[in-house]
This record gives sequence, C-alpha cells and structure tokens, in this order.
Amino acid sequence: MKKAEGALVDETEPDTPAAKAGIRAGDVITSVNGNTIKDSRALAREISVMAPGSSAKLDILHKGETTTITVTLAKMPNQTQQLARAESPEHESARGIPHLGLSVEAASDVEGAGNKGLVVTNVDPDGPAAEQGLHAGDVILDVGGTSVATATDFRNALSNAKSNGKHDILMRVKTSDNTHFVALPVG
Repeated sequence: MKKAEGALVDETEPDTPAAKAGIRAGDVITSVNGNTIKDSRALAREISVMAPGSSAKLDILHKGETTTITVTLAKMPNQTQQLARAESPEHESARGIPHLGLSVEAASDVEGAGNKGLVVTNVDPDGPAAEQGLHAGDVILDVGGTSVATATDFRNALSNAKSNGKHDILMRVKTSDNTHFVALPVG
C-alpha cells in the first residue's frame, strides 16, 4: 500500500453481503462510493447512513491488487429483535446511554457473550463512545471501578462520578482481542 489507510477486514461472517461479494480476511477497503476510507470508523460511518437494500461500490485491495465490487447492503442480524427489545419497557437495559452514543444489554442476555458485564449492542458513529474506539460486541466489565450487569448499574456509576465532580469515567472493556481501559465523558 502506498498509504497506511483503509479498513482492514479481519473476518467476514458467512452468508452476509460482504461474504457473498467475495470480501475476505486480509482485504483492505479503501473507498465506499468514491469516498476515501481512512480507517474502520470511517467505514462504519459511511455504511451506517446507507439503507438496507441499497448498493455500495467498494474499492478493495486484495493481495496487492485493487478491485472494485458492488455490495447490496442488508439489515444486521438480529436487528429486528434488538429493536423490539429496545422498545419494550421490561427490557430497559436495551435503551442505552444516549449521551455517550451507545446501547448496551446484559451479557447474560446475549448469546456467546458470557455472564459478566454489558454487551455494547449499538454505537453511534458520531458519539463519544465511537470516538474512543468502542464497537458493537465489546463487553463493558466495569465502570468507574464498579462491576456492571445492567444499564441501570452503568447509569448509576455515571451519576456517582458526576456528583463527585468527575468529568470522565474509566471503563474496563473486553474486546475480541484483549481487555483495556477506555475513558469516556461523564455528561
């Protein structure tokens, strides 16, 4: 690559538009509909504003060769279920933390996420959570040094930090690769 820019594909899920279009692990997406992609967040922003069913023209670097493919976008898996839960009052945890730009759900309610913490189910690409590198699928283990199991626990930790005069709060986050700390604004 001439420039270290683009979104590196680490894995494609089977039966998704990306897999069907031939995108493979190791490919680098360098543009969407002619818009240069600098990193994975830029890719998420570009795709997130497009409607399911629309087409996107992707420039991809595959094994040193640049190719252009067209992908027809689809709804994310389980998106309908997540939306239904978010609108249901008994699933308050799905409502999320709007001022941080993320939605969470108890890890115990998400298949394959384990039993500890909160799974990030959605991230606003323009919100503080995205700016700090949080992604859907990350697991928030504790907020401000306190273990969290519900969105209420999360909100209480934020509220306590704010009432103690703090401007940021430290969260311990588990990703597919590792566990690290992320600082987010309290309010």
